[in-house]
Order: sequence, then C-alpha cells, then structure tokens
Amino acid sequence: MWELAENKSTPIYQQIIEQIITYIQEGTLKPGDKLPAERKLAEHYQVNRSTVVHALDELVSLGWILRRQGSGTVVNEGNWGRSTTPRVDWRRLFTQESHPKESFLEKIHPLLSDPEAIDLYSGDLPLNLIPDFRFPSYTWEELLLEEQKQSPLGYRPLQQIICQRIKLEQKIDVSANQVLITSGAQQAMFLLLQVMLQSGDSVAIEDPSFLYSLPIFASAGVKLYGVEMDQEGMRIDKLEQLILTKKIKLIILNPTFQNPTGTTMSENRRKELIALSHNYQIPIVEDEVFSEMNFIDLPPSLKELAPHQVIHLGSLSKLLGSSIKIGWVVADQDLIQRLSEAKQMMDFSISIFPQVIAHTALTDAHFEKNQEALVTTLKQKAHDFAAASDQIADDWAISKIDGGIYVYLTWKHQRLTRKDWEIFLREKIAIAPAFLFSNDTMAMRVNYTRLTKKTQKQFFDQLKRISRELRRS
Repeated sequence: MWELAENKSTPIYQQIIEQIITYIQEGTLKPGDKLPAERKLAEHYQVNRSTVVHALDELVSLGWILRRQGSGTVVNEGNWGRSTTPRVDWRRLFTQESHPKESFLEKIHPLLSDPEAIDLYSGDLPLNLIPDFRFPSYTWEELLLEEQKQSPLGYRPLQQIICQRIKLEQKIDVSANQVLITSGAQQAMFLLLQVMLQSGDSVAIEDPSFLYSLPIFASAGVKLYGVEMDQEGMRIDKLEQLILTKKIKLIILNPTFQNPTGTTMSENRRKELIALSHNYQIPIVEDEVFSEMNFIDLPPSLKELAPHQVIHLGSLSKLLGSSIKIGWVVADQDLIQRLSEAKQMMDFSISIFPQVIAHTALTDAHFEKNQEALVTTLKQKAHDFAAASDQIADDWAISKIDGGIYVYLTWKHQRLTRKDWEIFLREKIAIAPAFLFSNDTMAMRVNYTRLTKKTQKQFFDQLKRISRELRRS
C-alpha cells in the first residue's frame, strides 16, 4: 500500500501527498483512520523522514489529515478547510467521480422508499401537512401570456408579492429590482459563490451546518470553516479568530431554526455579528427558509438590522414541498444585476410554471389561514415529541423546538464513532448523524414533523433499545 510508482518528474513528497489524497478519495483510508508513524512511513517509502514530514505538513495545511497529540496522524473526519492537491492530475480528474460519496448516505437512501422504515432524515414536511390551495386552470395560451410578465430577474407578479411580504414581515422597503427569483435557495447560493468568490477563498459557516454537506462549495473551490455555536448561535469571538487567521471572505448562516440544531440566534448576538462584519467589511448571507414556521416571537432578521450589509435568501420549498423549486435572493440592486447576468450566462432559466404556482400559493385567500393551521399542528407535534423524549433523557440531550422542522439529539455518554450510527440503519430508522454536518459524531438531526402517534411510539421504543446497545459498546 505505501509504495510509489516510479515517477522521476514529480518530487517524492508531492507523490506521497497525491497518493494519500487518492487513498482518502477512494475510501482506502476512511475518516478517522490512523496513518502509520512518520518513521514507519519513511521506511515504507524508503525516503528520509524529513521528506515524509514535509508531505504530512502539506496535507495538514490542505485539511486532509489532522495531527492529534497522543493519537498520531489521522484522516480528517470532515471537510473543514479541505483543499485540493496543489498539483492537478487532469487524467485522474476526468476519470474519477466529482465528489466522493458519503457511505452513510448511500445506505440511508434505500430506507427512504422502504414502507417499514421510519424516515426522519428527509428535509420536507410530510405530504399531509403541506398547506393546500386552489390552483386555477390555465390554457397553454394563457401561460404564454404570463410568460410575457417574465423579466431577467423573474416573474414580475411573484417579485412584487415577495416585496410585499418582506415589507410586512421584516419592515424593509424592497423594490422588484432588488429581488432575483431562483430555482430554490441552493441555486441562489451557487450564484453567490460564482459572483462573489474565487477558487481558494474561505467562507465561515456555523458548526454544525447543513451547508457542510453541499457539494457546491467544493465545485467552486471554496474552503469552508465551521464556527462553534452556543445557545445564542454562532460565537462571535470564534468567528473573529477565523477572520484573522483564515482570511474569511464571506459569512453564510442560517440564524432562525438553524439546520440541523434548531437554534435561533438571539437579537443581541445578531447585532454583534453585524458589528463584526461591518468592522472587517465582510458581507453576510442569511438563509431564512424556516422563519415561516415559528412558535415564538422571532428577533429581527439580519436583513432588517442591516439592509445593505446582508444578502437575504428565501424559499418556498420547506413550506410547499421540494417539488416547488422556487427561491429568491434579496440584495442591493448592483449585486442582483450581477447575479442575474451570471444566471443568464449559465442558462439557469426558470420555467414560468413553478413561478405561477408560487405566486398563486402566496396570493391564495386561504394561504395565511392554512399557514396558521400548519404552525398549530407543528407546535402540537413538537410538544408531543418533547413529552415523549423524557423517557430517553438519561441518554440524550434534546434541543428545544421553537419552530422549524428539526430537533437535535446529543448523546450524553462515551464518544461515538461513525460505525455506531449504523445501528439506526439496521433498525430501519433514517436519521441524519452530526458527521454529515460537521466533524462531530455525538448527535443526530431528526425531522420530528414526519412522526405520527404510531411511529413516534415505535421510534422511542427503538431508541431506548439502541441506547442500551450503545452504552454497552
């Protein structure tokens, strides 16, 4: 395994770097695996120890491996700050898969279509909870007429209703030329990366964060750095340390009912974040896809507190289901224009049909009433989950559910490994372990909205058995 093919044109330390990266990408070396000691590697490669040290130092700086005092050198369990190898092997680049697959996700996907499994992994409301509305019949000719209301920024009637809702909910006057309609929030995020960043730039996100699992950052060559959170949200002191050491160019966060923890950033912390970003002149991207599902009085949005400093992302996919791929970016006009131009250059055109559906839903006479009924139902489900969770409280810390669709359960005992979480797969329970969102292995995200009374009892009965097994491991 630790042998190099003869390649006199490439420095040996560089060959070692590329071989270890290849082993990690192919799965020969797995997250958390320990590498041989420096002396042993030098013997295997038949080189000086200084050559091995040079290669390992480069791999540490690129984020592929970690050095732990007393534990030796291990493969990084996550992707924080991970970069690509400095020398591009084009032949390998075009023959390998673009992103290594997460083995746990490959095992989860069959469960999502298994009628006997409990799906608490999916990020959607169950179909029976999605608010209903009456969609008027359109002839093909009428749809073509609606298409004439489309501008480079999107379907104008939808832009206008979004502006009205932002003014009502966030007390900000926004004009249509400050709103770009996108095919979901992820497309909006991709456009922002293309327009605002260059390959090699660094972005600060929350730790843990759903952004960690998105491939768009690796595709853009952007490095992610996680910022520790507490009960009030992202820690500003830790963020400032990153800004100073990693040259952070952009801050992206999900401050309301954060995915996966469910945490809502306090108003005081929001103001501290804005002050810090203003001090260092770093823009903030605020992802607010869960704010419509709240049981509490929410603090002002970051956009409301700093309209010109914050880029706001919204979406209907959580409220109306992922089949309605409609999102939007709210920002100053010059940035919206640049995003629109990038969208056109990439041919990211959006069909008129989902935009008309989104507009119809938002202007439906019963929309507000249906949304209130949904929030009432979710609040009851959250209460039922919290009450049932008392029976596993000795083993799991349960996050408070104030809105959104997720609850975060943290294991209270010994350190868990990735392999431990496969017990849930065996029991046919699809959950999202923390290592999908961070370097942590001690917690899991659960979509509590997908539980019925029957499956909730089944889930907690199985979780008690799993907990006993984990304690014995």
